[in-house]
Amino acid sequence: MIDRDQLIGFLHEDAPYGDITSEALVPADLQTRAAIRAKEPCVIAGLEEAAFLFTHLGVAAVAAVEDGAAIPAGTVVMTVEGPARAVLRAERPALNLIGRMSGIATATRAAAESARAANPAARVAPTRKTAPGLRALDKKAAMIGGGEPHRFSLSDMFLIKDNHLALVGIEEAVRRAKAYSRYHKIEVEAESADDAVLAARTGADLVLLDNMTPAGVARAVDALRAAGLRDRIMIEVSGRVTAETVAAYAGAGADIISMGALTHTVRNIDIGLDIT
Repeated sequence: MIDRDQLIGFLHEDAPYGDITSEALVPADLQTRAAIRAKEPCVIAGLEEAAFLFTHLGVAAVAAVEDGAAIPAGTVVMTVEGPARAVLRAERPALNLIGRMSGIATATRAAAESARAANPAARVAPTRKTAPGLRALDKKAAMIGGGEPHRFSLSDMFLIKDNHLALVGIEEAVRRAKAYSRYHKIEVEAESADDAVLAARTGADLVLLDNMTPAGVARAVDALRAAGLRDRIMIEVSGRVTAETVAAYAGAGADIISMGALTHTVRNIDIGLDIT
């Protein structure tokens, strides 16, 4: 469950001074039932958070499927029953959460299945390219879809990227990271096969091959194998990876394929609520 205060904040955002339309039109004591339905096939996600929004307002919410289920169009995913005004007040925040999280979960499931078909050991992960304030939700949705969480924040691990290396070389950067903390893994971005080998020899735990073609990734993997370093290093691929190319990167030997598109270019799933 995501932070409850954050979820309650979504309700306040949508009705900071009440829902004036429902308050004007709907009697306060009127009770109703409604069904939430997916209007297109998807991997459903966000039901736990949506149910909390309804129950917080005194509406009974019952999920008809579990988060992570692959469902056809037309599936009822949740039923709700309670005060009509409360149902209507929670409707839009709940549908927004389900729609966005299901979109992320659906895209992640497709990418993960494509990657595993080419390389059973490969994993797909979202990056930190999430909507501000929604990172925990976006990451959770990707994990529901079968992705790895990757870093949640800059505090999780060392990721020494090109802008760091423009200021400090690979060897010195890894040395300083090790001196700073022995409890965090160290990942180094490499722009060439030679840089990947140098990072591994210097003591990095992961090598990030950013904006390389699948052929370039394969060359870096071969170079690490020739140097006897492949088995001690994790290889991450990142940079403009798409649903069409993820299998090629997996087949080239990547262990982790991070995809910003999973969270920064989200296509919401069409979810609707109908009073029954």
